[in-house]
Parts: sequence; structure tokens; C-alpha cells
Amino acid sequence: MEIKKYLGDRKRLVEDKLHSLMIAAHGPFSDHIEAMRYSLFVGGKRIRPILCLASAEAVTGDPVLLNEALVTGCAIECIHTYSLIHDDLPAMDDDDLRRGKPTNHKLYGEAGAILAGDGLLTFAFELLARPGASMRTTRQLEIIRLVAEASGSLGMVGGQALDIAGENTNYPFEHLKTIHRSKTGALIRCAIQAGALAGDAEDQQVDQLTRYGEAIGLAFQIVDDLLDETSTTEVLGKSAGADKARGKATYPAFFGIEETKKLAQQAVEKAKQALKGFDTQPTLLVQLADYIYDRTH
Repeated sequence: MEIKKYLGDRKRLVEDKLHSLMIAAHGPFSDHIEAMRYSLFVGGKRIRPILCLASAEAVTGDPVLLNEALVTGCAIECIHTYSLIHDDLPAMDDDDLRRGKPTNHKLYGEAGAILAGDGLLTFAFELLARPGASMRTTRQLEIIRLVAEASGSLGMVGGQALDIAGENTNYPFEHLKTIHRSKTGALIRCAIQAGALAGDAEDQQVDQLTRYGEAIGLAFQIVDDLLDETSTTEVLGKSAGADKARGKATYPAFFGIEETKKLAQQAVEKAKQALKGFDTQPTLLVQLADYIYDRTH
């Protein structure tokens, strides 16, 4: 399948599933739920749930298990959205624009935005722990553990803490790698691992997809660093040049634009290498790796 068609088809699947799962904004909590829904449905590539689903599709064709992967991917998207809401707050990155629209706190206030993020985070685990899931209980528990770890203090949250603490600080490149591996890479890797587990993959397949996910997560963040310096606010849907303005360490700051492009390409090739010898040829995962390198926003 051509990658643009695949991304469009899977994005529609994700959007439909998110709408079917997400709480409706009515009753005494309607304002709070409206704030949650605003950021969840304001746009976005849905790359994490798509990667989760693509990983499952690489190991199974069972529609029941693929639906489990889809729900799992939607939960991860809720966590990703919560992180964006909190990242944009004045106490953190202080951004007014996200996905080409006003950030959550510009519409709902800082307290409302914090609570919207909290609501999305906890709703994600409600989805992951739902009774009656069709996958094996041991696999469901493993997914919950992986998501908690990837999004917590040793993953995404910890990476954000390091990122903020390191503004206008000359720290070594290894420190930047830790930030990227944690803040962005951990949840992307987790989406791919979770998809494999939801699809009841064999241990060897999980191992290969984990290595693929680690490389793709790094490539994604390196490309983000590039786009922050080379793209525009209109194309990105968020403030271009923000990292440089805040004195954040990035790959271009260490290596320059051209060398950073080479490093991103190397990460993509490493991801493809991780799939060598896979039971079935995961063509779409290979194409997704190229898409992550070639994307413009």
C-alpha cells in the first residue's frame, strides 16, 4: 500500500476510535471534558497510534487483536496530548500555538489546561486497564507497565524535566541523547512495543520491533530539531525557532544542519536494519521510517 494512503486510512481509523472512546462533554464536568476534547481533536498526525497499529499488523491479521492495538494506540495518543498541553504551559515552554490553533491554556486558563492534561493521562490508563480486553491478561498488564514506564519519571516526564533544567546550559552531547531518548523516544518506542504485544507477537518479534522503535524514536526527535530551525510557524503549526530562542541543546546546535540530516538518516537506516530477518516483510514499517525522515511538520 502506498504510504500516504496508508497514513490517511489509519488516521481515519484512529480518529473514529478516539471519538467512540472519548467521554462526551455533558453534565457537571462538561467544561473540563470540553478542554480535554479540544486538545485531543484539534489536529495532529496521530503517528503514535498509527505506529502501534502498524506494529500489530506486522505480526497478526486477527481483527480482534488489531482492534486491541487500536485502542492501545488511542490511549497512548491521549498521553501524548496531555504532554503537549503541559509542555505549552507558561511554566514550561510558554507557547501560544499548537497544531495551528491556540494552546489549551490560552482558551481554558492554566488551571483548566493542567486539569485537562491530568484527565487525559488518567483516561488513558482507564482504556488500557479496561475489563473484557481480548488479549491475554499477561500481555495487557505488560502493556500497562510499559506505558507507565515510558510516560513517567524515567521516560517522557523525566526527559521534560531534564530539558527544562538544561536551558541555556552547556551540557555534553550524551545528556542531549538522554533527553531525546526519554522525552520523545520512549513513548514512540512504547507505541511500537505495545502494538506488538497487543498483536500477540513472539518474543523475537517483540525484540526486533523494540529496536526498530528505539531508532525511530531518535530519528523523530532529530527531525523535530531540524524542523524547528529550518521550517516556519505556518508549516509547523507551532512556534518555529522556539528551541534556539530558549537556549535548548539540539542536534543542529551540536552538529549543524547538514550533519544532523545525516544522523537522522542513519537512525532511519538502523530502524530498517532491526527488521532484517523478520518473519513477514514489514514493508509498511520500512515506509513509515522513511516518512518520519521526510516529513515537513
